[in-house]
Amino acid sequence: MFETAVFYLFALILLFAALRVITARNPVHAALFLVLAFFTASAIWLLLRAEFLAITLVLVYVGAVMVLFLFVVMMLDINLERLREGFWQYLPVGAMVGVLMAVEMAAVLYSRWVGLATPPRALPQGYSNTKELGRLIYTQYAYAFEIAAVVLLVAIIAAIALTLRRRKDSKAPDPSRQVLARREERVRLVQMPAEKEV
Repeated sequence: MFETAVFYLFALILLFAALRVITARNPVHAALFLVLAFFTASAIWLLLRAEFLAITLVLVYVGAVMVLFLFVVMMLDINLERLREGFWQYLPVGAMVGVLMAVEMAAVLYSRWVGLATPPRALPQGYSNTKELGRLIYTQYAYAFEIAAVVLLVAIIAAIALTLRRRKDSKAPDPSRQVLARREERVRLVQMPAEKEV
């Protein structure tokens, strides 16, 4: 009973934070509410005994992506009026997607309440889903895991190659020209007559 109450409390906080993400006028406040939503979702996953997903959500999204997003939002001068120009234009599509997601969630919950879904199996003592996930990744899905790693590496290299732009006005030393340089080309001794006192 206590676990159910905590779940509904976290669910209410998650819904409130998600609503504030899309209704907050300040983008920094929206990003901070998104951080709250991520933390609350990870707490719900901890209640569902999905520790690995909860820790990954906090480390990857809150620790890296949201910090980067906050820096981008704070560094850029965002024109909020231009961002809100197409709100009413995209509202029907957004409402349709939201209704579709709500229907899917209601179908899942309805199948659980009615009893159509298969009951969860009892887990043995000392079961760790993180250990089980690691065992599956490195035994049964090892090749798929390695292929995914190679694809991500290629994507990282491609992103760097596409966004790398060399500045034409930047001055970088050329080591080959520096090695071939001679003293006569670099230093010129000038003899000038000494100044006489007036």
